[in-house]
Amino acid sequence: MIESNRMTAGSPAKHILKLAFPLMLGNIFQQLYTIVDTAVVGKALGVNALAALGTTEWMIFLMVGAIQGITHGFSVVVAQRFGNKEEEGVRAAVICALALTLVFSAIFMVAGLFLICLILKIIRVPEEIYGMAKEYLRIIYGGIPITFAYHMMASVLRAVGNSKIPLKAIAISSVCNIFMDIYFVIYMRQGIAGAAWATIIAQMISVFYIIGNCRKVLAKSGCRQEGERKRGNPWRGFWGDIRKKDLLEELRIGLPLGVQNMVTALGGLAVQAMINSFGVLFIAGYTAAVKLYGLLEIPASSYGYTMSVFAGQNVGAGEKARVQKGLFSGIVIGTVSAVIMSAIMIGVGDKIVACFISVGNEPDAAAAAGALAAGSVESVVQTIKIAYDFLVLLAVFFPMLYILYIARGCVQGLGNSLLPVVSSFVQLLMRIGGAYVLAGIIGEYGVFWGEILAWVGADAILALGIFWWFKKKGE
Repeated sequence: MIESNRMTAGSPAKHILKLAFPLMLGNIFQQLYTIVDTAVVGKALGVNALAALGTTEWMIFLMVGAIQGITHGFSVVVAQRFGNKEEEGVRAAVICALALTLVFSAIFMVAGLFLICLILKIIRVPEEIYGMAKEYLRIIYGGIPITFAYHMMASVLRAVGNSKIPLKAIAISSVCNIFMDIYFVIYMRQGIAGAAWATIIAQMISVFYIIGNCRKVLAKSGCRQEGERKRGNPWRGFWGDIRKKDLLEELRIGLPLGVQNMVTALGGLAVQAMINSFGVLFIAGYTAAVKLYGLLEIPASSYGYTMSVFAGQNVGAGEKARVQKGLFSGIVIGTVSAVIMSAIMIGVGDKIVACFISVGNEPDAAAAAGALAAGSVESVVQTIKIAYDFLVLLAVFFPMLYILYIARGCVQGLGNSLLPVVSSFVQLLMRIGGAYVLAGIIGEYGVFWGEILAWVGADAILALGIFWWFKKKGE
C-alpha cells in the first residue's frame, strides 16, 4: 500500500516511534479542541457550566469508547491481513468494517439519545447543572454516526501504517472546532449547546476530508478489484463482497474491545456519581484536572495503539519473536515519556488548570444562586487546589498507566480479546471499590486513590497474561 509502514522487519523501536508520533500529534489536536471547549465554557459561562461539561465526560466515553474499541478490532484484522500480504483479504476486511459501522452507528445513536436522562439521574447530577448537561449530550449523541465514520476509516489507514491522513484530518477538525467554539459560545451566545455544535460540525469536516483520501489510498493499493474500477462504481457488489469469516473475526475482536471501554466508562460513571455528591466546586476541580491529565495521557494511548498494530502485523507474518522485542522497546519508550509527563504535571499543573476556571460569569441569576460562593476568589482557589492535588498524585504513578496501555495494546494485537476485557473488569472493580471505600475513610480524595488502584490491578492481570503467552510460544 502507498504510504504504508510494514513493521515485520527492522528496529521495533523505530517502527513504534514512526507510527506513534503522528498519532500523538493527531491526539494532541483532538485533545486541544476538548481543552478549548473546557476553557471557553469555563471562562465564558462560569463554574457551573464547567461542572456540567465535566459530568458528561464519562457518558460521552461510554459511547465513543465503544466506537473506538470496535473500530480498533477492525484495525487488528486489517493489520493481520496486511502483514500476511493478503491484498484481497485487506479489501474484504475493509468492506466488513464499513458494513458494521453502518449498523452499529445507528444502534448507538438511538440507544444514547434514549438513555441520557436516565443516566444523568443515576449519577446524581446536581439540579443546577442538569439542564446544561442534558442539552450538551443530546447534540453529541446525535452526531455518533459521524464519530463512528471517522474512527472506522482512521483505524483502517493506521492498520497499514498510514497515520498521516488521520493526523491531517484531526488537525483540520481541531482548528475548525476552536474557531467555531469561540464563534458559537462567545459571539453567538449559544451557551453550552454552542460548544457541542462546534464539535459535531468540526468532526463532519474531518470525515469529508478522510473519506476522499481513504478511497484514494485503498484504490491505489489494490483494495478495489480491477473490474470495479473499470465500471467506475466502487459500491457495486458491496454486500456480496462481505466475507462471513472476516465479519465474525472483526466482531470477535472488536466487540470485546468495545465492551472493555464501556466497562471502563461504567466505572467512571460510578466514580462520577461519587464526585457529584461532593458538590459543584469539586466537580469543576476534578474536570479541570482530567483535561490536563487527558492531554498528558496522549503518548500512552498512542503507544498502545501502535503496539497493537506492531503485534498484529508480526503475528500475521509469523514473526512472533519480534513481538517480545517490540513490547520491551515500547515499555522503555513509554516509561521515559511518563516521567517527562509527570514532571509537567508537578511543575506547571496548577497554572494550566487555572486557565479553565473563571471568577463569576454565571450565565444567569439562578445559576449563580445555585453555585453560591462558586464565583468568589476563595472558591476558585479551592477548585484549583483540588485539581492540582489530583495531578500530583497521578504524576507519581504515571509510568504504571503508560505500561498499562502498551501491554494492553500488545495483547490486542495478538488477537486475544478476552484478557483485555478481564483486565478492564479488574480495573473497574478497583476504581469503584477503591473510590467508595477510601472516600468513606479519608474523604473526597479517596476518589483519586481509586484511580491509582485501578492501574495497579489492570497491570497485574496483563503482566500475567503476557508472561503466559510468551512462555507458551517458547519465546
